[in-house]
Amino acid sequence: MKLQPAVEAYVGLKQSLGFRFATDSRILRAFSKAMGRRNLGQVKAAAVRAHLNGEGLLTRNWERKWVALRGFYAFALARGFVRRSPLPAQAPRIVQSFTPYIYSVEELRRLLGAITPERIPRRVSAATFRTLLLLLYGAGLRLGEALRLEESDVDFQERLLYVRQSKFFKTRLVPVGPKLAKALENYAGECPQTHHPDRPFFRTAQGTPLSRAVVERAFRRLCVAVDIKRNGGARSQPRLHDLRHTMATHCLVNGYRQGTDVQSLLPRLSTYLGHVDIGSTQKYLTATAELRDQASARFARYALGGAHE
Repeated sequence: MKLQPAVEAYVGLKQSLGFRFATDSRILRAFSKAMGRRNLGQVKAAAVRAHLNGEGLLTRNWERKWVALRGFYAFALARGFVRRSPLPAQAPRIVQSFTPYIYSVEELRRLLGAITPERIPRRVSAATFRTLLLLLYGAGLRLGEALRLEESDVDFQERLLYVRQSKFFKTRLVPVGPKLAKALENYAGECPQTHHPDRPFFRTAQGTPLSRAVVERAFRRLCVAVDIKRNGGARSQPRLHDLRHTMATHCLVNGYRQGTDVQSLLPRLSTYLGHVDIGSTQKYLTATAELRDQASARFARYALGGAHE
């Protein structure tokens, strides 16, 4: 059996069982494309290993791809499509984990100020792209959550977002601040078309949903234009998803500055971000210099006899 139809059969099965399977389907289709028009039995272990390794340092993405392919080959073996799996027996130990990039407030301003029609796709307005970035940072949404918002999911009066069936199939209400709510309302008011509740809130000039790939490529070009980068190859560069990490870290920094009980803040932040547990939120909190300074100042006040917080 050819690899490509076997992948589509597996993806179709998982989705028919109620799984969204968006990330896994992208991984599997990319694998199928990389291997070419081959029969399943013609896919060799060396080619699979090369695809998993990619270029540069190994990251957690290696394991993510390996898990997706392991599920696919279990499916193929059970149906007799292939006699043996070409996958490595286990994932390697990832020594160096990826560190999210935490944007400074000044960098965020530069990014927003650099959004011009010349730097973004032709069919996406500058207002759309700017409002999307404001939302990703201001509400800490995942990109997929923002792109799936429909017009009826944004309540300007109550300043609420209705985020449907996000990661782990959770649905949640996300309150937003008055400035962000006003920015969303202004953006919606700039759209001349008649209101349709089920229409994507963020859309192209033709009214079609924005593509994740298009948005991510445009953001990468924007970072290059304003010289936001760090050492390393393409994999280590600042990402769009890092706006979510930045929002969580900035919330913690502000909590220290305002004297908030940070331990009680973390569960609320975890709920707001839509995490299944507080441990997931803690992974988002990167120890920036500013965060270390605020935490050190809090500890110094405690050690010198200040109020026990």
